[in-house]
Amino acid sequence: MTTPKIALSIAGSDPSGGAGIQADLKTFHALGVYGAAALAGLTVQNTQGVRDARPVEPAFVRAQIEAVLDDLPVAATKLGMLSNAEVASAVADLIDERRTDFGVIVLDPVMVATSGDKLLQDDAITVVRERLMRQADVITPNVPEAAVLLGVAPVTDADGVIAQAKALVAAGARAALVKGGHLTAAQMTDAFATSDGVAVLSSPRIDSRHTHGTGCTLSSAIAACAARNGDTISTGIRLESIEQARGYLMRAIESGSHWRLSRTPDQGHGPVNHLVEGLS
Repeated sequence: MTTPKIALSIAGSDPSGGAGIQADLKTFHALGVYGAAALAGLTVQNTQGVRDARPVEPAFVRAQIEAVLDDLPVAATKLGMLSNAEVASAVADLIDERRTDFGVIVLDPVMVATSGDKLLQDDAITVVRERLMRQADVITPNVPEAAVLLGVAPVTDADGVIAQAKALVAAGARAALVKGGHLTAAQMTDAFATSDGVAVLSSPRIDSRHTHGTGCTLSSAIAACAARNGDTISTGIRLESIEQARGYLMRAIESGSHWRLSRTPDQGHGPVNHLVEGLS
């Protein structure tokens, strides 16, 4: 009997199960890794929107993470919603102290929910930009998030996505996957940039309103695939892991596109199908 690889999510909750910690743990399971989680924030939300959000006390966030790292050999860590500057700084401090214990780090700079509701306080953006972005092995912003991190206007086409991925690496990120899902072209384009160059990942856009938690799902899938593939701090997150994770998300979106999970399925944004086949 083999022991599974372990991935840790440090993020916020989603009681409706489509995003946040809940989506991360489902994704870890689907991709064959053992999932651990430390709650950094609490939300009151569902497929229709966010009703409330509260941070977890920073020292308690740190204590949760330490409990995991003291016991489990974590191969990969996903960072999601970190609420405010105090929580983000507490996580960054612990990474500085115990960097190798986190394995490879995937940073999803969650700022706004799919519904448009704000999930990150303004004071935390500086911590993400100046500390966490430089600590992570890959950062996975969407178009609006990349613009905020770079202090520029959002891009409007695939060439802009590529340019912003390069700009994030130039600004200190080890690697950047800028996601083009917010654009409207029929072909969806993501760009994965490292110091060695840029890989452009394109696929047909899937017509679905069920996109709640796609960012959480992709970043946790990257962490899971990196753990399974043996990516390390020395190798960084490899393109193979990005491609596998992206493939899982595309299958999850397609599979969930016809769901009518909500009581009002024609409003809001339903979740993707995390139950879809993992690696293929």
